[in-house]
Amino acid sequence: MNYIKLRKNNLCVENISAQKLVKKYRTPFYCYSLSQLKNNYHTFNSTFRTVKPIICFSVKSNANLTLLRELKKMGSGADVVSIGELLKATKAGISAKKIVFSGIGKTEEEIRMAIKKRVLLINVESENEVNLINKISKKISRKISIGIRLNPNITGKTHQKISTGGKGEKFGLVYNDFINVCKKIRKMRNLKLEGLSVHIGSQITNVKPFKKVLSVINKIINKTKINFKFIDLGGGMGISYSKKEKQLNLKQYAQLVNKFIKNKNSKIIFEPGRFIIGNAAILITKIIYIKKSNNKNFIVLDAGMNNLMRSALYNAHHQIVPLKKTNKLFKGNLEFVGPVCESSDKFSNQKSFSQIKEGDYVGLANVGAYGMSLSSNYNTRPTIAEIMVNGSKHRVIRKRQSLENLVNN
Repeated sequence: MNYIKLRKNNLCVENISAQKLVKKYRTPFYCYSLSQLKNNYHTFNSTFRTVKPIICFSVKSNANLTLLRELKKMGSGADVVSIGELLKATKAGISAKKIVFSGIGKTEEEIRMAIKKRVLLINVESENEVNLINKISKKISRKISIGIRLNPNITGKTHQKISTGGKGEKFGLVYNDFINVCKKIRKMRNLKLEGLSVHIGSQITNVKPFKKVLSVINKIINKTKINFKFIDLGGGMGISYSKKEKQLNLKQYAQLVNKFIKNKNSKIIFEPGRFIIGNAAILITKIIYIKKSNNKNFIVLDAGMNNLMRSALYNAHHQIVPLKKTNKLFKGNLEFVGPVCESSDKFSNQKSFSQIKEGDYVGLANVGAYGMSLSSNYNTRPTIAEIMVNGSKHRVIRKRQSLENLVNN
C-alpha cells in the first residue's frame, strides 16, 4: 500500500494534501508517512514470521530519533556503525539486546561503549579488531559476545559504490581468513564467538545473490563445525524507485531463508534500512526559476545535493511528481537541478512534465533512506526540517537549522 500518492491530481501524504503542508512549512523539507513506515515494517516482519528474526533497523539509513522511537514500539532493534548511532538507538529506547554494532573502523572508544551498553553483538571485520576487543575484555575481566563479518566474494550486481560483498572491498573477512580467525578466537578466553554476519551491498532486487550467500554460509558452518547462535544476514533488500524498476521478491527470499535455517539451532538477524524507510518519505521543494538555455529548460529547485546527495553520489533516480498535476504538459528537454554550485547537483531529466511555472512545488519520491542521513551544510546551507504525517495530523520531528546556528559554528 502506498500512503504517498496522487489523489484526484493532488499529491497527498496519507490524508493531507501536500499543498496544505507547503502553506505551513518552509521548503524544502522532508515529509514522512508514519502509516507507510508501519506498513513496511509489519510486511517485512510478517514475511519472515516463520523464522521469527531479530530485526535490527539500519540506523545509517535514517537516524531521526522520532522514527527510531516509532520503530522501537513496533519491536525493532538497531544495526549501528558508530558511537553516535549507538547512543541515538539507546536514547530511542531500543534495547541493547537488540543492537548489533557493525563497521570496519570501530575505535577503542566505540568498542568500550558497545561493551558498556552490553549490545547483543559486536560484528568484527578484521583480526586486528578481534585482538583489540580481546585486549579490552581482559582489562575489564568481561567475556564479550562477538560476530565475524564474512566477505563471501558475492555482489548484488548493484551500483559499485553500494556494493560491499566483493573480495576487493574493504568489508569483512574472506573465506580462508574467516576460518583462521575462528580458530584463533577459540583460544581467547574473554571472547565468545556467537555470530556470523554478512552484508553484500544495497538496493539488491534479485534473490540470486542472497541464495549464493546462504550457500557460502553453509560451507563455513560445515568447515568450522561452529553452531553460531546468531546468523546475521544483513540488509540490502531493494525497493522500486520508478515504475520500471522491480522490488525484491521478499517472499522468495523468505523461502530461501526458511530452507536454510531448517535443522540449524541459530537465530536469524536482519538489518533492513531502505526496505523499511525508503518509500516512507518525500522531499518537497519549490521551483525557484525555469531557465531556458539552448535546447534545454533547467528547472531550478530550492532543494539541492546538500539535501539529497544520492543523485550526485550514485546517479540515483528519484521520481519527481508535481504537488498539483494538470492535464497540460510542459514539453521539451527538462532538467531538474538544485541551487548548489556543482555540476553534479541535478536530479532528473524529463522529456515532458505536468505544466509547471516558477513558484510551483514538486516532490522527490522515495527519499526516506539515505536522504536526510547524507545531508550536509555544503555551500553553508542549513539542514532542512523533517515533518511526520499521521492520518490527518502533522508535526515537526526535526527543526530546520537556523542560519544563526549555522554561521556561528
